[in-house]
Amino acid sequence: MDSSQKFKLIHLDDEDDGLTLSKSLKRHLPEWTWGSVRDAILKRRVQVNGNLCLDAARKVTPKDVVKLWKDSLPKPVDATAIRLAYVDDFLVVVEKPPAVTSTRHFEERDLSKKRRQLQPTLEELVPQALIDHFQAYKQSSIPSPTRKQQLYESARQREHRLKKYSVIAVHRLDRDTSGLMIFARTPSVAQTLGLMFRKHEVVRKYHAVVHGYPEAQTFDNILVRDRGDGVRGSKQTDAPDPTEQRAITHIQPLEKIGPYSLVECQLETGRTHQIRIHLAEAGHLLCGDTIYGRNRDGSRTEDVSGAPRQALHSATLVFKHPISGESLRFKMPWPADLFQWLKQLRSDHR
Repeated sequence: MDSSQKFKLIHLDDEDDGLTLSKSLKRHLPEWTWGSVRDAILKRRVQVNGNLCLDAARKVTPKDVVKLWKDSLPKPVDATAIRLAYVDDFLVVVEKPPAVTSTRHFEERDLSKKRRQLQPTLEELVPQALIDHFQAYKQSSIPSPTRKQQLYESARQREHRLKKYSVIAVHRLDRDTSGLMIFARTPSVAQTLGLMFRKHEVVRKYHAVVHGYPEAQTFDNILVRDRGDGVRGSKQTDAPDPTEQRAITHIQPLEKIGPYSLVECQLETGRTHQIRIHLAEAGHLLCGDTIYGRNRDGSRTEDVSGAPRQALHSATLVFKHPISGESLRFKMPWPADLFQWLKQLRSDHR
């Protein structure tokens, strides 16, 4: 890895199929010792498909993309960092912090509880946040345990309590994207909400800070998993691609900040990295985006904005309650890390 690089991307191939993560890394990094490989995994320097992986024994596939970071990624958040914007018997609206994956990746669904706890997802943290919420307001149907009961509560009893508050994610945010998310509390509500998303009945507006000055416009094209250089992007040929999906994003500029712009992005579809791809390919890379700064010709868009992460935040959700039909509207301001960075950015470019 070049000393100037923050990370190294490794695109796996057919020879990696069925290997453990550690064996695959050793294959692609023959100069590394086994100890160095294990150390990188344990020290939070390895992501698989955008998700931090601390499990050296995880099996990989030829479709996986491994990101090897120069420095350790932040430690996982816990339930105390999860703020609940709305709670009832049917759904929960959560203010997602950065540095946490929304849901468990398909290949990790069968991980043991111990291995899951190494890097919990938001979907796995919300049940404890719900328990804390109900106990704080004395609304729980389960009596709040005394200190003595807490000490002697068995792992099985704790797991049983958590299952009563389990939730189902009906959409996702990238690991380093913050903002509002909806979780269903029953399978039937999850099904209804999922249909609402597919019918575009949920308004999702994001705030982003980008390079340059994009005009108000709508991006409507086909995205594929590999645009030809190993990165997600717009389809460039007429050849069929099993991963192709239509993606629609509406962009509205809000503010110019020196060489950057604050924009509002409204999703009509919800494809992986949709906003980041549409803006980057239009020449307006998100500040802090470490993936889509690489152009098709191999050149890079330099980002000197100093953003602590990708400057993308799910700011507004508007939808009708799936049971009552009541109109619900939620807004979430920038979280502390991006708020402070944006404040400094405005100050620097007065």
